[in-house]
Amino acid sequence: MSNIRVRFAPSPTGYLHVGGARTALYNWLFARHHGGVFLLRIEDTDADRSKPELTSAILESMEWLGLNWDEGPFYQSQHLERYREMASELENSAHAYPCFCLPEELQAKRAQAEAQKRPWRYDGACRNLSEHERQQRRSTGRPFALRFRVPATGQTSFDDLVFGRVELENQEIEDFVLLRSDGHPTYHLSVVADDIDMRISHVVRGADHISNTPKQILMYRALGAPEPRFAHLPLILGPDKQRLSKRHGATSVGAYREMGILPEALVNFLALLGWTPPAQKEIITREEMVREFELTAVSKSNAVFDPEKLAWMNTEYLRHLGAESLLARVEQELRAAGLWQDAFSKEEKQRFEVSTRLLQTRARSITDFSQSGRAFFSGEFEYDPEAQKKFWKDAKLPELLEELGARLARVQPFDLTKTEACLRALAEEKDVKAGLLINATRVALTGQAVAPGLFEVMAALGQRRVVERLHRAAAHLRGGSNRPSS
Repeated sequence: MSNIRVRFAPSPTGYLHVGGARTALYNWLFARHHGGVFLLRIEDTDADRSKPELTSAILESMEWLGLNWDEGPFYQSQHLERYREMASELENSAHAYPCFCLPEELQAKRAQAEAQKRPWRYDGACRNLSEHERQQRRSTGRPFALRFRVPATGQTSFDDLVFGRVELENQEIEDFVLLRSDGHPTYHLSVVADDIDMRISHVVRGADHISNTPKQILMYRALGAPEPRFAHLPLILGPDKQRLSKRHGATSVGAYREMGILPEALVNFLALLGWTPPAQKEIITREEMVREFELTAVSKSNAVFDPEKLAWMNTEYLRHLGAESLLARVEQELRAAGLWQDAFSKEEKQRFEVSTRLLQTRARSITDFSQSGRAFFSGEFEYDPEAQKKFWKDAKLPELLEELGARLARVQPFDLTKTEACLRALAEEKDVKAGLLINATRVALTGQAVAPGLFEVMAALGQRRVVERLHRAAAHLRGGSNRPSS
C-alpha cells in the first residue's frame, strides 16, 4: 500500500485545535503504518480571516507534536487560477452553471423559509436559464457565482472506513456554489481540486464534514477523476457531552504546551480519543501506534476529552523521562520563566540536577518546576498564604526556626542523616513535636505546604541556602516581607 497519500489541511483562521491535532495524528499514523506519504496543506483562501501568524503557530504546533510532513506545506492561496480552471471545466461540461441571484434576493428567500419554519436551500432559480438568457445577463455586467448542477434524481453513496455505508438522495443536496461572484473558490472546489492534483488516496477528517462528502464525490465523478476513500472521525466532546469548545477550558495545542503538557503525553492522549489499540493499554509509544493503527479500528462513537486523564498521562510521562531529556526540558522551562542562569558554577549545576530529579516524582507538568518548584531554582518565591495559616500558627516558631538555622549551620556533613538528627534533637529539647518543626521548615524553605521529603529538600538546596531561609522565615514571622530573597 505504498501508494497511500493523505493530507492534513488546517485553515489559518485560528490556532491548532486539539480536534484538528487528532485528525493530523490519525492521518500521520495511517501514512506511517502503510509506508505512505503525509502532506500538509494550508487552506488559506479566506483572505479576511487567514493570518500569517496563525499559519506559523499551526506549523509550530505540528512540529512540537512530532507530526513531520513529507510534502508541503502547500498554500491554497497560491493556486487560485487552478481552481478557476477547474470551475470552467465543470461549466463547459454542463456540470456547473452561472447563478445571477443577488445576495439580498437569496437572503430574502432564506428569511421567508425561516419564518415558515422550513429548511431552506437554493431553489435552482438560475439552473435552467437558456444560453441566451445567460449571455444577456452577463453582457449587462451582472455579477454571478458558479454553482454545481446536482443530478435531480438518484442518490450518492460511499463506503466510509469508519461509519460504513453512507447514502444520500440527490434531491436532498442543493446546487452548491463553486466560485463566488468575486472569483474566489469555495471549500468544495478548492479541496477537490487539490486532492485530485495531490493524488490523495484517503481523505481522513472530522465527522462534521460527512455531509460535504456526497457533494465532493459528485464533483469527482463529473471530472472523471478517481475518488479517494473517505474516513470520518467521531467528534470530540467535553465532559458535559457537548462539543468541545472554549467553555470547557483550553482547546488549542499551544495552550496545552504552555500548561506544561509534554508532546508525547498529548499525542498518546489524542490517539486514544476514538481509537483503542489491540493491547488495550493506556500508555502506548509512538512506535507502537504506528505499528498497530488502522482506520477501521476507529470508533463511530464520539470521544470525551477528559482533562484529568490528560493530567494523569502527563504525570506518567514526566516520571519516566530519562535524565538527559528531563534536564533539557526543565532548563527550557526555567529559561522561559526567567529563572535560568547561564553562568552556573559546577556546584549550582549539580544542585539543579538534584533538584530536578527530586521534583520529577511529584510534578504533573513541566511548568510545576518553575511554579510550585520555583524555590528550588530561585530565592525569589512567596510563602503560600494557606501554608502559613496551617503551619506557622505556633508562637514559638520564630525562636525555633532561628535556633534550627543556627544549629544546621554547624552540621557536618550536611546530609540526610545529620540534618534529620539535628531537627529532631531540637524538637525533643524544646519539648515540641517534630512534625511542627518539619512542616514549618518546609514552608520556610519552599514556600509550600507540600513538597518532597524535607531532608531531601535540604540536601538539594544546600547548607547556606537552608540556613539563610530559616533566618528569613523567622524574621518574617516577627513581621517582615513575604518574599524571601536568597
